[in-house]
Amino acid sequence: MIRTEALDHLPVRTALPALTRALDDSGAAVLCAPPGTGKTTLVPLVLAGLVAAGDQGPAPVRRVVVAEPRRIAARAAARRMAWLLGEEVGGATGRVGFTVRGERRAGPATVVEVVTTGVLLQRLQRDPELAGVDVVVLDECHERHLDADTAAAFLLDVRAALRPELQLVAASATTDAEGWARLLGDAPVVRAQGVSHPVDVVWAPPERAVQPPHGMRVDPVLLEHVAAVVRRALRERDGDVLCFLPGVGEIGRVAGLLGGPGVLGGAEVLQVHGRAPAAVQDAVLAGGRGARRVVLATSVAESSLTVPGVRIVVDAGLAREPRMDHARGLSALTTVRASRAAARQRAGRAGREAPGVVFRCWSEADEVRLPAFPAAEITVADLTAFALQAACWGDPDASGLALLDAPPAGALAAARAVLAATGATGPDGRPTERGRRMARLGVHPRLARALLDGAHEVGARRAAEVVALLSEEPPREYGDDLAAAWRAARRGGDAYAARWRTEARRLENAVRGVAGGGPDGATGEGHDRTGAAPADDAVAGLIAALAFPERVARSRGEGSYLMVSGTGAELGEGSRLRSARWLAVAVADRPVAAASARVRLGAVIDEGTARAAAGALFAEGEEVRWSEERRDVVARRVTRLGAVELATSTLTAPDRALVRTALLEGLRREGLGLLRWSAEAGGLRQRLAFLHRELGEPWPEVSDEALLARTDEWLGLELDRARRRADLERVNAGPALERLLPWASGDAARLEELAPERLEVPSGSRIRVDYAGEQPVLAVKLQELFGLRQTPRLAGGRVPVLVHLLSPAGRPAAVTADLASFWQDGYRSVRAELRGRYPKHPWPEDPSTAVATRRTNARRP
Repeated sequence: MIRTEALDHLPVRTALPALTRALDDSGAAVLCAPPGTGKTTLVPLVLAGLVAAGDQGPAPVRRVVVAEPRRIAARAAARRMAWLLGEEVGGATGRVGFTVRGERRAGPATVVEVVTTGVLLQRLQRDPELAGVDVVVLDECHERHLDADTAAAFLLDVRAALRPELQLVAASATTDAEGWARLLGDAPVVRAQGVSHPVDVVWAPPERAVQPPHGMRVDPVLLEHVAAVVRRALRERDGDVLCFLPGVGEIGRVAGLLGGPGVLGGAEVLQVHGRAPAAVQDAVLAGGRGARRVVLATSVAESSLTVPGVRIVVDAGLAREPRMDHARGLSALTTVRASRAAARQRAGRAGREAPGVVFRCWSEADEVRLPAFPAAEITVADLTAFALQAACWGDPDASGLALLDAPPAGALAAARAVLAATGATGPDGRPTERGRRMARLGVHPRLARALLDGAHEVGARRAAEVVALLSEEPPREYGDDLAAAWRAARRGGDAYAARWRTEARRLENAVRGVAGGGPDGATGEGHDRTGAAPADDAVAGLIAALAFPERVARSRGEGSYLMVSGTGAELGEGSRLRSARWLAVAVADRPVAAASARVRLGAVIDEGTARAAAGALFAEGEEVRWSEERRDVVARRVTRLGAVELATSTLTAPDRALVRTALLEGLRREGLGLLRWSAEAGGLRQRLAFLHRELGEPWPEVSDEALLARTDEWLGLELDRARRRADLERVNAGPALERLLPWASGDAARLEELAPERLEVPSGSRIRVDYAGEQPVLAVKLQELFGLRQTPRLAGGRVPVLVHLLSPAGRPAAVTADLASFWQDGYRSVRAELRGRYPKHPWPEDPSTAVATRRTNARRP
């Protein structure tokens, strides 16, 4: 029996006439409805003709597919719709069913099918027309999951080219709908008002300092504070508590702080996330039976699920988003601050049924520093799976897809390179037959490659079991040894082990189906060269290495490894893998400010497996380069696997051109100070710099950058003869630098005239000119300049020298660039100060007419 009363109370009902008109007129619409209004449950039933939209009777029955971003949401939506119809999900007569990876509950009578967006993409690839489907509803499209964006783009292609009558609804729980409306061809936007009760905001920042999240790590201080806020909320307010945390690990730790899964002051603690057993999920969504509940949930409860009975929300303020480090080939979820949009969604859960309260575990001042919206997954995530989907769709560079955000060019190029390396695409970027088989397996292309190739080596069953472990990372208590985790999953009775068995069976059937192998092919059990089945450790290592060949790593000692990609990796203290010479790193992340990645899951391999898996990175050749470590030229023959050197030997007669290039690199890295700069050479460089600054061409620029750019002109002969650093250190830079003088124009002959190395003063001394500063300096004893009325000028009379007048002892007495003015005004004070100190030296009244001397009065003739 249809639960009419429950249907009538869903607020989205008032928007249904406008939605059906928009679909009839435009074929597409954007539906904006807050969580809990019925957009996920009532709308599909009405569009399918199973429930009337208003006073009129139901429309003709049509087949509707609803795409949800998460498996837990797909199951929950199907169960809720079946409950509203008074039916069971799926079966022979159930009109509502669902299909998620590894589980299908739908039958011949099913007209509303809830699927994950990943399942929808698989169907579109197999049957682009979606034969028999009349309406597709993309739910929670505001979350901007990559699969949902991709599915929308494919569906728009289908509507444009194959099925213009196919209707499309983009359903969003936020009011930010304009972008989706434009994407759907200026589709109408239909808004439904929710029953919104007031929600008080309580700012509850931690009193102790909290370290910001990085990688998967969350400061335990924050989790302790969240547990304390939950206890406070239970004391101060009525109703159930919904507490938002970023992931399964944090949920488990907060549950432990609250007293575990049992009772907390009469309140039952429940955990809701994608890995939770179906029975727990059902219990949470069914509502309480008298006792208060504390529901610890991930972001799945923001909008995909409605938890009844909630009057209190405790928000830790964190979320998990995918991130891809393309430089190191590491992809992982990372903990970030939740956006303001997500915070509003979470707070709204407290006011779904009655007035409520949200306790935010941050300060009001921090609120403005939160991002406005979560990042679109296409802009931050690994795009390898997206690139394979696009290639199989016929658009390898995704340039023709209607996407809200274009994929970053660098990320897409990296993804396409992975596809080419795994044989999924050909030189033109189009999918190979192997690539199409990989796409049908329903796992990341890396894992699909490992499954296909591994099945031929070790058999479909064992390859599928390891790939299933890699497709959903095992719990941390399984350890960091992939083979040990495999054994733990086999004997395990926990929820993860149950999911793993289901996925392993699905993958085994899938690889048998796409491979079509015989008794010795993908469907066989796999044996090594002796005829024996390889051990679990060898199988786990092979599959991990095939999936992530650039993460094959060799030990550097003390639990430190170097991946063939060039990234360092570290094992945790106490890891059983620390003694391994070679590892296949399956899961790793890189903590903020850490020089190396942290291995979270890996397997022992041997060098043969490493070479087989990462064979594309194997290279042999001569290597002549400047070594930063040795600070010299290194010439050797190297056998390497990517960044890992397998063997080396010294080259006795390296290519001279390569040596020259290496020496130039050494000069660039360490500077021209590698050469021998005598005082004369340094002085020549300073004189040339002065002339270039004052006169310009044809006098050469002699900065490091300019000299390094012209090494062939002034240092070529020496570079041709040099073979190592010591040879450079013997090169006298002065004669080499003279090659840059403007000989062709004849100006080189004027060097001594325009910028003399020394100036002759009235005493007859030849004093060196210092060109190191902005103005040339002549440092000379005052008595040696008697009789010189004008300051000497250089650069053709353009620049006066700066005269540093010294006492008879050679100490500074005065500085002037105008000798005539000094003799007239400044000399008197210097004379009065120094003649008593140096009575044996001449101190005439009029120095401009006196005779210059280097001697004392007693020695003068």
